[in-house]
Formats: sequence, structure tokens, C-alpha cells
Amino acid sequence: MKAHEGFYAAIAGLLAYPDGAFCRRLARCRELLGRGDPQAAAHLADFDAATRNSALADLEELYARTFDFNPQCALEIGWHLFGADSNRGALLVRLRDELARHGIQESWELPDHLTHVLPLVDHMSPDEAARFARACVLPAVEKMLTGLEGKQNPYESVLRCLVVMLRAEFGSEVCGPDASPGQEETQPRAATPQFPGVR
Repeated sequence: MKAHEGFYAAIAGLLAYPDGAFCRRLARCRELLGRGDPQAAAHLADFDAATRNSALADLEELYARTFDFNPQCALEIGWHLFGADSNRGALLVRLRDELARHGIQESWELPDHLTHVLPLVDHMSPDEAARFARACVLPAVEKMLTGLEGKQNPYESVLRCLVVMLRAEFGSEVCGPDASPGQEETQPRAATPQFPGVR
């Protein structure tokens, strides 16, 4: 199932630091999701219900506690793929090139932050997006989820929604550089993330 055009950029807005437009971004994300996937929609509805009456200051505190002070749930995919390994630096350079190629403006966040990465998925061709999502985005988001499991954190619902949509659209197999189409690998080849522009 293909996500509605702009969905990944919209859900990236929910993973940005909350501001006065937070409620509008959430409503837009739910609108784009629509009835396309009931499971994903249910996760987003859970997040809406958990945050609907929250003051902005409370949302800011929740966000910082969830993502800024918890390395297990950091929003930078390179951290989850490589840790402090030098390959993360190579990934950042390659992602910066991809963002420029697709005309996506960088914020103060690093290029591997989900607020950059998810709009990139929206802008790529279907084949490019599938390779990138399988090799880099989905494995990283699944690791982020492990940092929230069992903690009754509303943001778990956002990440679960994202995982449902990525799996539904792109599958979960990871194709390495030597894999034939349809051939699966049990682990991503972290040193050579497969997406356009990476050699």
C-alpha cells in the first residue's frame, strides 16, 4: 500500500519540536492517512487522544524527555545504524547531498534527523525510496521504538504508525549491494547503506 503523497513529510512534522502549529500538523497527518491503513490510523488516533488537551509547555517537556534526553530514542537514524562509528559521518555527507538534490531545506538538525529523512522518502522515486527505507529508515525507527516500549509514552504511537506505513509500502527486507531483487538479508549492511547517490 502506497502512502498518500506528502504523508512522510507530514508525520515528520510530528517529530519536530512542538510549537503553535502542532495541532494543525497532527490534523494534517491524520487527514493524509485517512482510511488507508486502519492500524496506522489507530496509532495516530491514540497519539491525538493522548496529547489533545496538553499545553504547549507540556508537549515541549514530553518531546525533550522522549527524544533529547534518551539516546535509545534519538531521532537521528545514523546514530542507530552506526553509533559513533566514522561511517555515520559518511552517511551525513551523503544525506546532505540527497537533501540538496531534492531541494529539501535543512534545519538546525543534522541531515540524518527524521525531520529531514522522512521528507526525503516522499521526494525520492519509488525505487529509490524503497531502497532507502529498507536499508536505513525502517531499521533505525524500529530501534527507536525499543526505547519507548512499556513506558506509556504517547510518541510510541507516532513511531508505531510510521513503522506500519513503512512496512506496508516498502516491506521489511533489506537489500544489500550483492543482493538480487527479492533476495533478503537478515541484517542491513551498515557500512554501505543503499540509497541513491551512495556508492
